[in-house]
Amino acid sequence: MVEKIYLTELGQKKLKEELHNLREVARAEIATKIKDARDLGDVLENTVYDSTLDEQAYIEGRISEIESTLANSDIISDKNISVDIVGVGSVVVVESDGNIDEFAIVGSAEADPMKRHISNESPVGKALIGARKNQLVEVKTPIFTVIYKVIDIK
Repeated sequence: MVEKIYLTELGQKKLKEELHNLREVARAEIATKIKDARDLGDVLENTVYDSTLDEQAYIEGRISEIESTLANSDIISDKNISVDIVGVGSVVVVESDGNIDEFAIVGSAEADPMKRHISNESPVGKALIGARKNQLVEVKTPIFTVIYKVIDIK
C-alpha cells in the first residue's frame, strides 16, 4: 500500500511547475546535449557523453518521483487549515526558554528546515501536530529534548 503524502496547495503548484519544466524544457535540452556529445566521436571513452546520460537519468528519475508524489498526495487546502489546532499546513509560533520560533508544518515532500518548513513526520512536527494554543509540547530527538509552548497557530 502506498502511503499518502501531504502537500499544501503551494507545494502542489511548485511540483507541477517543476514537472512541466522537466518535461518541456529539460528533456529537450538533454536530448540536444546527448546529440552534441555523440557528435564528439567514440562514445565508449567520451566523458561528456557519460555525464550527459547521467544527467538524463537524473531528470527522468525526478520526473517519476514528482509524478508519484502528485498521484499519491492529499492536498491540504489553505481554506481548511485550522487556527485552533496544529495540523499539516499550519504555521506555529512557539516559545522555548524565552526564545520565539516559527515553523510551517508541511508534508515530507515540502520540508525545508532552512526555511523553517518542517515535516509532519519529523520529531518536532509529530510533537506539534494536534497541539493547541498555550499547550506545552515535549519534543524528544536523539540529540536533544525541548519543551515548546504553542504561542500562536496561523
